[in-house]
Amino acid sequence: MLSFSLLQISHHVPLPPLTKPPHHSSPLSKTLHFSPKQRLPRQFLSKTLRRFLSISNSSVSPSPEDGFEVELGRLLALLPREMRRRVSEHPEHLYLVEVVMDLGRKPLARFPSGDFVLSDCPITLQDLQHATSQVGDFAIDNRAGISRTLHRISAIRNRKGQIIGLTCRVGRAIQGSASLLRDLVQDGASLLFIGPPGVGKTTIIREIARMLANDYKKRVMIVDTSNEIGGDGDIPHPGIGNARRMQVPDSDMQHKVLIEAVENHMPQVIVIDEIGTKLEAMAASTIAQRGIQLVATAHGLTIENLIMNPSLDMLVGGIQSVTLGDEEANRRGVQKTVLERKGPSTFSCGVEIISKTELRVHHSLEATVDAILSGRSPYAEVCKMISPGVKKEVESEPAFQTSAEKKDEVLVDDFHLTDERISHNELTSEPPLDMGDNSLEHEAPLCLYVYGILEASVIQGINQLKMDAAVQLTDNISDADALLALQSKLKKNAKIQAAAKSHDIPIYVTKTSSLEQITKAIRALMNGHANGLKGSRTEENTKLSEKIDALEEARIAVMQVVIPKGEPVELLPRSSHIMSLQIDFIQKYQLETERIGTEPEARLRILPYQTRFDANSKFIETVGTDSGVDNFLSATGDTNGSPLSTDRLPLLPD
Repeated sequence: MLSFSLLQISHHVPLPPLTKPPHHSSPLSKTLHFSPKQRLPRQFLSKTLRRFLSISNSSVSPSPEDGFEVELGRLLALLPREMRRRVSEHPEHLYLVEVVMDLGRKPLARFPSGDFVLSDCPITLQDLQHATSQVGDFAIDNRAGISRTLHRISAIRNRKGQIIGLTCRVGRAIQGSASLLRDLVQDGASLLFIGPPGVGKTTIIREIARMLANDYKKRVMIVDTSNEIGGDGDIPHPGIGNARRMQVPDSDMQHKVLIEAVENHMPQVIVIDEIGTKLEAMAASTIAQRGIQLVATAHGLTIENLIMNPSLDMLVGGIQSVTLGDEEANRRGVQKTVLERKGPSTFSCGVEIISKTELRVHHSLEATVDAILSGRSPYAEVCKMISPGVKKEVESEPAFQTSAEKKDEVLVDDFHLTDERISHNELTSEPPLDMGDNSLEHEAPLCLYVYGILEASVIQGINQLKMDAAVQLTDNISDADALLALQSKLKKNAKIQAAAKSHDIPIYVTKTSSLEQITKAIRALMNGHANGLKGSRTEENTKLSEKIDALEEARIAVMQVVIPKGEPVELLPRSSHIMSLQIDFIQKYQLETERIGTEPEARLRILPYQTRFDANSKFIETVGTDSGVDNFLSATGDTNGSPLSTDRLPLLPD
């Protein structure tokens, strides 16, 4: 007869019919007896044994089958039975974000699709006491957890210290969430993650810690302030892999624990969550100078938020005010007092988390900070997850490249704001935008490029006006429909002005970066967009640009092909009015043209000299300075005799 003992079986596991045991088992030990006639298949027996052994040893090592559903069940055990049933019946129960229980209010379950009422009965003190009795102790930050899970229970207390509300947030360890950054992690780069709460910062750094410890065999130490990375309890969650974890007894001591981790445990990598104080930033800077790879998070929307935060600016090298000499200020074209980076950045790379599947990566955090302080837009890469695997789509996103080192960059003449344009966009007496007008609801959102103003302030203004769907920010000036800039900074950057002019983008300026001025600017640009001001301006500029392109096309064809090579050239199809301008221009070179094709494909063919052109002679005839066509060209901005921009011209043979 086969028999074996199982200690403290707490889960019900279905078994085949058993023979009645000859005597009763003790409460601590149960003996199962199988009759010799009841022979079980070997596969079933081995599988059953494995399940029993994994259950009986659950306090030592988790079972492979103890997945996310089991962890979610431990969180839902805090709720009354009826509320658990309502959550489990929800079609998105596996994507539960958090459960909110406030005294005297209906409980809510928050899913990606929205809030869901779990019960019509308000929460009572008994419900809150039942939930808090099953979690760990609440620390000074009013946070607790469930042992061996990543869930976070946050308490709201009244003035007497009694708990009157709970936020039960679901924690997940998602493998592959950091696959977009595998190349940076492998290179040993120190990474700083920036993003608003709830966007997935902790999930990413937890996966990076596991990746560094398991895949790259590095000594990883996690400084876990609120037990969010490694979970609650003394045994860390398996989601961190072989990484080690140091708990912080008090959030005010996190900077001391950081130094202790370096001095006592010789880590190669330190992972920190939520750097929020100046002391923590100083500790991280000290660790970076010792050659240790850092992976950390900080709250904010963009890197600009860290630059403007006096407590965290040390993470990006620190910011200092520098007074320049007159000669240097004139050379740079800036005022005498400027902001510059004080020293080397604590982190080599910065990652702005846009969403759970999209990241904006700044490969050189120091270059990004220098660009922002000098009024230029930094270079970044946007990484998007296009499948649940490691596949990714990486696209370069130079918001606006102002580097003059590029050989193929088209130089545009400096464009200065005129008094007429500034007065048009001064935003001092703009009519209020009718917020009840739904005429723009079904149109594409207006893309706004911001210069010299914090994006967070502009987003706040957009949210205040409830224009989230009508206005969106862009980091690429070529995709923008309008430019919103601070007047003092815009006047000092002629290249931004020139870029706006070349892309036919209307400019809206504010005297200050206050929220009131920003909201006035947004109203003004939305009014202009709704009234078609941009469309009429673009149409007028397009006509002028078409004339310039047509004449420049003819000039290049004459000077590079027809005269030196003696070959005819067919120009692009143009309207009759444009072709007449081209004919007048070509006749000044004593060349003949013929019209070929019919509308709308009618075009000109420039004919070379027949007998009057001597191939050995130099062509010395030029157009006089009093020519009407030349005057027209010079009026467009070509004052130094150099060719105009040819970025929209056809490709002609050399």
